[in-house]
Amino acid sequence: MEHARAGLQKIIAHSLRRVPGEEAAVLAWPLVCGTAVADKTHALDIDEGVLRVQVPDAAWRAQLAGLAPQYVAAVNKFTSLNVRRIAFVLPEEARLRQQS
Repeated sequence: MEHARAGLQKIIAHSLRRVPGEEAAVLAWPLVCGTAVADKTHALDIDEGVLRVQVPDAAWRAQLAGLAPQYVAAVNKFTSLNVRRIAFVLPEEARLRQQS
């Protein structure tokens, strides 16, 4: 089973490296966080090495903050872009940024 997982990861990484960097990081998010987290969150964009991910509330932000280093490593494994950190933002913060 490990061999199959490694093979799939190589295929996914190869495919994501063919996509422009910003898009690849956003597309990689559901793969690195898993379906349970992906169902509640949404990768928005990446700017200067910071991947912004919208979370439903402050509790989700606090919980995912502890997993951020693992998520950063996983995103970087799948993309050619260097993600330095993940910023978990609330819906109202995401809306404010879109307006400016």
